Amino acid sequence: MAWRAAIIGATGAVGQEFLKVLEERRFPLSSLKLLASARSAGKSLRFAGQDLVVEELSERSFAGVELVLASAGGSISRKFVPAAVAAGAVVVDNTSAFRMVDGVPLVVPEVNPQDIASHKGIIANPNCSTIVMNVPVWPLHQVNPVRRIVVSTYQAVSGAGAWGMWELAEQIKAFAAGQPVEKKKFPHVIVNNVFSHNSAIADNGYNEEENKMVLETRKIFHCPGLLITATCVRVPVMRAHSEAINLQFTRPMSEGRVREILARAAGVRIVDDRKNNVFPMPLDASSQDDILVGRIRQDISQPDGCGIDLFVSGDQVRKGAALNAVQIAERL
Repeated sequence: MAWRAAIIGATGAVGQEFLKVLEERRFPLSSLKLLASARSAGKSLRFAGQDLVVEELSERSFAGVELVLASAGGSISRKFVPAAVAAGAVVVDNTSAFRMVDGVPLVVPEVNPQDIASHKGIIANPNCSTIVMNVPVWPLHQVNPVRRIVVSTYQAVSGAGAWGMWELAEQIKAFAAGQPVEKKKFPHVIVNNVFSHNSAIADNGYNEEENKMVLETRKIFHCPGLLITATCVRVPVMRAHSEAINLQFTRPMSEGRVREILARAAGVRIVDDRKNNVFPMPLDASSQDDILVGRIRQDISQPDGCGIDLFVSGDQVRKGAALNAVQIAERL
């Protein structure tokens, strides 16, 4: 089957990655429509040896379209995705608009591909930090159920979109030239700095990103009682998120057993060279499909042997967004 497809947000960072992933994986397409805001309409983007012209997104954009990959922000998805579904398309949505809506499957293909079959026109792509954590934790959870997850993130500026990468690049240039460093969209200067993730703080004291990791993981794992706490931080890295993950299992779990499980887990690559002090790094994870996993060690604060520590890095523009969505579409 070859799909008649469309991309919402084609000119953004994730939209550009959609084009790369679709071409690299030779996703079967009979046509591809690129949709974006009025200011981007008329631009040309290269795909599979052709120049495709970007069209202005409207509720009439979906006639004859069977598959939509959407990544243009939650408000845009809430406005236009229903029109796409009404026109007969299946939408894989990469925003937060539908993730926690009852009846909308929230899918990481390495974890819960069976949920795709229950869709009613919309399949939600999880938050990038959630995906980066879930891919390596799930195969361990299947063998020995996880009781509690403590995760701290080191999130690249590309998680904020193309403008995040532009802002870091501009600040690096200004700093290197001895010029004043100015913040534009980020709430604080990002070069030479780290700060709490730039999302709203909820009544429980957690920011939006942290609450997403908690609630989305429970939904994806079908484990509403799973204990999770998260601290999400923005760091001056251009691309690829890293996470320090502490796991408490139901039964004792050895470091060796963790290595055995992750060595054969889909979407995971172990990078754990203690002798040479080589472990997952954003530079190595960038543009890679796999989540890099290392610093695998017993948690010495849990004397019962049920604790394991991990450090992971994953490209959140790729696996944390575009690739995950295309993998969902491939399952369709």
